[in-house]
Order: sequence, then structure tokens, then C-alpha cells
Amino acid sequence: QVQLVESGGGLVQPGGSLRLSCAASGFTFSNYPMSWYRQAPGKERELVAVINAAGGSTGYADSVKGRFTISRDNGKNMVYLQMMSLKPEDTAVYYCRSLNSWGQGTQVTVSS
Repeated sequence: QVQLVESGGGLVQPGGSLRLSCAASGFTFSNYPMSWYRQAPGKERELVAVINAAGGSTGYADSVKGRFTISRDNGKNMVYLQMMSLKPEDTAVYYCRSLNSWGQGTQVTVSS
């Protein structure tokens, strides 16, 4: 079955950086787009970034455009989210998604 395992979250100061990772298994990773979502307390889950199967096309929410970069390594079945210039409003649980499956999420807290 599809398994997605996120890692790399943590506590970071405003202006800092983090890189999230998602390890995928149980499906032919290189055939499918991957996406990152996030859910802040009291808010709905929202799409943050998406990358196509080959990795040549990406899309971002307006709120993270220019600060976050999604990438993938099809040889390792991994997808990444490089987050820079983090703001307190980026605080959320970040989830990896593909094939209608979700990972367990990783907490990102941006605070001084």
C-alpha cells in the first residue's frame, strides 16, 4: 500500500530555513505527481506546492511563492520542500500527498 513518511520539521526562528523530506513507497513513485500541504491550528488543510512526475514542472501557493521550493529524487523515491525566509504564519503541520494518500505529517513551528 502507499506509504508516505515525512521528516525534517522542527522549531525555527523567523527568517530561518528548514528542509522537509517525504519518503514514498508502495507505488511507482516516478509515475505520479507529488504535493505538500499544510494545516495550521483552526484552519483548513491547504495546498502548498506540487511537482509533476518528472520533476520539471512545479506550482506554489501565492503565500509561499519565492520562498519555498519543491523538488524530487525519483531514484530515491523522495520529495522535498525547501523552506526559506520562514514566517510565523508558516507554522503548521506539513503533509506529503500522492494518490489520495497522506503521510502522518511533520510539525513546523516558526517562533522567536
